[in-house]
Amino acid sequence: MSRIVSVWLPRWPIKRFLAAQAIGLPNKLAEQPVDPGRVFVLVVAGAGGPRIAALNEAAEMAGVTTGEPLADARAKAEFLQVRAVEPSADDAALRRLALWATRYTPTASPWNEANGADGFFLDVEGASHLFGGEDRLLTDLAARLERFGLPARLAVADTPGMAWAASHFHGARLCVLPSGQEASALADMPIAALRLSGETRAALRRLGFKTVGALMDKPRAPFAARFAAELLRRLDQALGRVDEPLVPVIAPPVYHSLHYLLEPIFTRKAVVARAGRLMQTLTHVLTRDDAGARSLRLCLYGVDGAVETIDIGLTAPTRNVAHVTQLFELKLETLAALEDLDADLGFGFEAVGLAVTRTEPMPARQIGLTTGDDGDRAERIAALIDALRSRLGPSRVRRFKPVASHVPERAEILPPLAGATATAWPEPEQARPLLLLPRAEPAEVTALVPDGRPRRFCWRGETYDVAGAQGPERIGAEWWRASQLSARTRANGNPEDERQHALSRDYYLVEDGDGRRFWLYREGLYGRETAAAHWFVQGLFA
Repeated sequence: MSRIVSVWLPRWPIKRFLAAQAIGLPNKLAEQPVDPGRVFVLVVAGAGGPRIAALNEAAEMAGVTTGEPLADARAKAEFLQVRAVEPSADDAALRRLALWATRYTPTASPWNEANGADGFFLDVEGASHLFGGEDRLLTDLAARLERFGLPARLAVADTPGMAWAASHFHGARLCVLPSGQEASALADMPIAALRLSGETRAALRRLGFKTVGALMDKPRAPFAARFAAELLRRLDQALGRVDEPLVPVIAPPVYHSLHYLLEPIFTRKAVVARAGRLMQTLTHVLTRDDAGARSLRLCLYGVDGAVETIDIGLTAPTRNVAHVTQLFELKLETLAALEDLDADLGFGFEAVGLAVTRTEPMPARQIGLTTGDDGDRAERIAALIDALRSRLGPSRVRRFKPVASHVPERAEILPPLAGATATAWPEPEQARPLLLLPRAEPAEVTALVPDGRPRRFCWRGETYDVAGAQGPERIGAEWWRASQLSARTRANGNPEDERQHALSRDYYLVEDGDGRRFWLYREGLYGRETAAAHWFVQGLFA
């Protein structure tokens, strides 16, 4: 059983519009600032012309109602200030507010259009005791929203549907509904408490149904036959007969720890210290579950309602507090939004939360009687990789990875690093150069016979006498790639790739009189694949 808080923000689009105007956000639809004390409405396009989507208190006192045509509203109120509603801006601001509300619980879900899009749900099961109970949690939340200029109506119930109904239609602005009283509390509420569509509400009113209790006493079959499934589904959701899953504003963490501060903090050093304490708290739980953190999110809750989130990913699962703290410190140094964290931060941060968003198994192991084992080495490598990724960026730290191809230039790739464990490399039958050139370079080679060993070669304008040669090592053409290469040739007009991969190669390891060693190959089988010997330098040995 869950306990759900419904936070309803009456006049949300109006409040959001005026707040954006107060801080100077650009609004291309407003030719001049709106006077909050005068009649003001937001309109949306509708059948027959614009209709009222939201209004302020002055407009409501003038008799204007939501949903009526703009022309009727102008007849009721003089000097009507009209602006177009901005759903995308309203939704984005509501998501930011829901993210701020994760200071109370990790699960915050903004309302969608079906719920009114002017509030959000909080799942406070297991979190309300941190505030001294549900009553105190609602009081604290309402007071903070009031300071933001957002008067709200709040209710707690066992289901989202019942909490939504209580926040809209209960007599008290703050309502805590005890478990098991959904039916009795819902019975006296109007039909609108079920979050039904306008057509369904109008049809029920025509049939004489005014309260939810009148529906609950009637057989279900006639309603199922006459109305869409929405009616009975909403009723069952409110009463807890059918689950109504919430869609969180951010993915719920696997583990979560939150500190509420008596005094706001203002410096990067203080933020890092708090992150270390939170990780220390989570380490005990991770150890208990034989788990390690692979990704974490640090949330900084500002006194002014702003929320900063900092995500880090780890190369290998860890419970190392010092390592995680160092990564957050490196991240804070590189984030542009927080690079001046030691300077003025306004009112500072009043709460700091740390969430483990991804874990992997990490069984306990003996560390007291061994030193320098493979486990310690892997941890040190992972720590180094994490530090480099935090400093340089995840895409800038790479590791060679073998590819199933015997053509040397295609036998490896260099993708971004995904883990601390290196892929096992196959042992080559023949020696391979320490340095492989990015692209094989042509060379002029002198041999006793066209398909014999090289005796002298000229490369990059310098001539080398071959003192010794080992080979040939024959590498056949990858005939199965012919169709792919032909398509690429047609696309980019470069026949070089197709030519190089369509011919066999004879490789030689050669050494000159000064001891320098080169890796050369002759392209094509002389007399069968080619009529002339074409030589290339592929790499250099130490």
